[in-house]
Amino acid sequence: MIQYKIAEVTELPVLKSLLWKYGPNEWNYLTQDGVEGEFTLIKQQEAEALVALDGKQIVGFAVLLNGRVSPDYLSQYCSLDKVAFIGDVVVSPDYSGKGIATQLLINSIELAKSKGVESVLIERHEENLASAGMMKKAGFSVVDIFHDPHKRSAGSQNSVILSVSL
Repeated sequence: MIQYKIAEVTELPVLKSLLWKYGPNEWNYLTQDGVEGEFTLIKQQEAEALVALDGKQIVGFAVLLNGRVSPDYLSQYCSLDKVAFIGDVVVSPDYSGKGIATQLLINSIELAKSKGVESVLIERHEENLASAGMMKKAGFSVVDIFHDPHKRSAGSQNSVILSVSL
């Protein structure tokens, strides 16, 4: 049975390894600076990683960032001091299709709600159907779609911003 919890700082190297092993694909935009920045925010307690565990093995995680340290371009959708942003979400392929990513999103939303924010934002490639499905199941709705060739080299090159109100 999969258990969920907030990651401890000592688990961050495992999370980073999982992200680099299973995160890169045609839909995701991962850079060394971006990943290092996200993990630094976790260490500084400006973000939290929620992990999925099978026994003692970490099989997936999601990162919830405080709005004030979220990407600046999100400010066009809402006040960043009233929002949280879900950054990276990754699950081992051995565990895909079992609802783990969706549950990580739901748990992230609940954590954000406990912090008193008004909404949670997340971003994906327009054509990433797996992400689209898990985000819809977790309650997210599309806010904006825009051409984003700097981050998106595949397909339509469009990014989608989604939100769930709390």
